Amino acid sequence: MTDASADIDDADQAVRKTTTTVAMDFGRITLAADLRLYLFGTPGQTRFWFVWDDLVAGAIGAVVLVDTRRVADCFPAVDYFENCGLPFIVAVNRFNGVAAHREATVREALALSDGVPIVFTDARERSSVKETLVSLVEHVLAGAA
Repeated sequence: MTDASADIDDADQAVRKTTTTVAMDFGRITLAADLRLYLFGTPGQTRFWFVWDDLVAGAIGAVVLVDTRRVADCFPAVDYFENCGLPFIVAVNRFNGVAAHREATVREALALSDGVPIVFTDARERSSVKETLVSLVEHVLAGAA
């Protein structure tokens, strides 16, 4: 972890972390024989914002991953995607030790319009992440119809 993350990232977690995102993650997932998604991800910290304009070029949509312990950290991403007009969904990360929240509570906390889908996921589980991406594709396709 760097000095730039000192006030943002939980240093107590560092002893359990074996990897870190330096600037961007990349992946590819096949949802169907004729449908592959190329995934680009970056943390939400301000030091990575310069990458966002390049990442959305050619993108069909975005997922804003929410840690309900740090909801305020999501506002810049939500604002960014609303302002640039890129379809997006909000994925509330559920994992051990974090209180569950109802969709209405999350929607109100993030001031989301009814048109922005909210899904619940566990970003550590492949099947849960795949369901989240399928939700994003469905949302994008529904908007294109």
